[in-house]
Amino acid sequence: MQDKPVALVTGANKGIGLQIAKDLTAHGFTVIVGSRSLEKGETAAKSVGADARALQLDVTNQDSISAAAERIRGELGRLDVLVNNAGISHQGQPGRPLEEIGKSGRPSVASLEEVRAVFETNVFGVIAVTQAMLPLLRE
Repeated sequence: MQDKPVALVTGANKGIGLQIAKDLTAHGFTVIVGSRSLEKGETAAKSVGADARALQLDVTNQDSISAAAERIRGELGRLDVLVNNAGISHQGQPGRPLEEIGKSGRPSVASLEEVRAVFETNVFGVIAVTQAMLPLLRE
């Protein structure tokens, strides 16, 4: 079993999640860098430090979430902190101009498909990951 406290940060391959991972490592945690793309997660984990591990985790995919919980239990035996950071502001083609993204997000014109995708990640994903990780956190 892991002696150091263990933290899982979802969406930790860039931005705020990456910085949270770095800060937790600096405070003595083993950090699991959760990322939809394992390749991007591995790159991020290297930048976090020796006490970081990449984990493929898509918060909108229950199989991915379950596999992540099993891997954490099997490899580390514990989870002390969960940071549900993964989130999106829109769905769509990368590189769309910010102005277009802003206009398309207005409730009067927003695509229901895009709104559902945002809720799937930002609401249901948080609940699904929390439910899967609670047994480890409670231990």
